[in-house]
Amino acid sequence: MVKRTSALSDALQLAWVRLRRSLTTILLTAFGLVAAWALLNLVIGGQCDGKCVVDALAQTLRVATPIAFAAFCGVLCERAGVVDIGIEGKMLMAAMAAYSVNLFGFQLLQDALGPVAAGNVSRWLALVMAVASALLLAGLHAVFSIRFKSDQIISGTVINILAIGITGYMYRAFLAENLPAGPGTFPLVPIPLLAEIPVLGPILFHQKPLTYLMLALAVGIYWMLFYTQWGLRVRAVGEHPRAADTLGIDVLRTRYINTLLGGVVAGLGGAWFTLEAVDVFSPLMTNGLGFIGLAAMIFGKWNPFGALLGALLFGLGNSVTATVSIFRPDIPSQIPQMLPYLLTIIVLTGVVGRAVAPAADGQPYEKS
Repeated sequence: MVKRTSALSDALQLAWVRLRRSLTTILLTAFGLVAAWALLNLVIGGQCDGKCVVDALAQTLRVATPIAFAAFCGVLCERAGVVDIGIEGKMLMAAMAAYSVNLFGFQLLQDALGPVAAGNVSRWLALVMAVASALLLAGLHAVFSIRFKSDQIISGTVINILAIGITGYMYRAFLAENLPAGPGTFPLVPIPLLAEIPVLGPILFHQKPLTYLMLALAVGIYWMLFYTQWGLRVRAVGEHPRAADTLGIDVLRTRYINTLLGGVVAGLGGAWFTLEAVDVFSPLMTNGLGFIGLAAMIFGKWNPFGALLGALLFGLGNSVTATVSIFRPDIPSQIPQMLPYLLTIIVLTGVVGRAVAPAADGQPYEKS
């Protein structure tokens, strides 16, 4: 009877800890949104109506999408003990693959299906190929860092250099000039009824498909990591792989799976650049957002919701640049442009609080 009471007390205590963490994240997110709303109104509210502030916050969510995907990739990899700084390269490769398949697939299909249907099919095919290209690079990183136990920082750097070289060559050889018109990017998909909610509707429910997918992944990854047996095993591998191995968990297999899943998520982030942002590819167009995603992951303390909050914070600095330049020309445009990078430095120096990585993060595992 005493044992049952103790077990029930432990279960209730664990549930309370999880609930407290969730409530803390929700309150921080709500506080961040309110603070952003107040700041934007303070800076530009006197120069325009409330609509431009809503538009700026909606753009914040769009710009935060690739940063959040990069952060989720880092969460999946590092929770299993694999450091992946090659996210930038995977996103760049995915952006090029998505643009190429979208453009040339549309040209091949439009006579048979018509322009509208061909555009829809080519965009979804492009998304699949973007994920596949990033998955290939993730597989290389997994083999180098897990199978051959190479330094994971060096492996990620090689992935970045490889992606820059391949995409640069492909751009010069096939994508630089004399290209036909493409089908364009994914259109906005307003959710019926929800999009009509004042303020929140235009911000959250009047977005493009990858932004909705990003929000769904934040919930899905959080639930998988903290409320499933799979997530418990992943966290055990990232914290104490030897103990996990002793309990029968296949450490190397878990790390392979998470590194590949991270590649899939990074591919979605790369596809955003050429399937949702602009209908064109240019070298180095990811512009360091993969690294900013890692900063958002650290800001969020390897928690998907915290990483999303960090991505929104960084996205805010990017999205307000145009709005401030229009309504407050007296403010130098360089100031809002510097915000994401200043925030990255602040996060990495630990000003927002000490972030402790999983204990076995970056450490190769030798099965005994």
